[in-house]
Amino acid sequence: MTGLRTDEEPTEEPAEHRRFARYSQALEAVAEADEADLVAAVLRDQDTTMADSAVGRHLDRRAADLLTGPAFTAWARAMTGVIVDSDFLTLRLREWTLLRNIALGEPWTAEDLSSASDWFQRRATTMQIVASPEALRLLAERGRTRRVRIAASRQLQHRDQPN
Repeated sequence: MTGLRTDEEPTEEPAEHRRFARYSQALEAVAEADEADLVAAVLRDQDTTMADSAVGRHLDRRAADLLTGPAFTAWARAMTGVIVDSDFLTLRLREWTLLRNIALGEPWTAEDLSSASDWFQRRATTMQIVASPEALRLLAERGRTRRVRIAASRQLQHRDQPN
């Protein structure tokens, strides 16, 4: 058959997919001292959607690793300067910081929580580090999706059960 592809025929992976894989691999292996420079280099790629995706995946991984530790604040500050031109990445880092505040019992507001993205609300109800019953109650009552409200309610029920 000419002009049609079948599953058996080899296909060439698109260039942006190859760059995404290379960027992801480099970001996983980057030394802390070189991280901001590498993130900035990735964000200079002409395919901004792909670059934001690669850096977003990296931010999620690093933020989760550093979330409750002392290095998070300096790391977040360094990343803020690099990602400032990306609304998506800026929001994602802001929401990781909010998650940290809730997890550590630091200040947050009901407005912060109720106006946060669906991603944040799902993350807050599925991570076991959210120790704030107030945050869980708020999400159980006013979460953006039914899924979030149910997950928060379940966490509250689980917390209330004797061990």
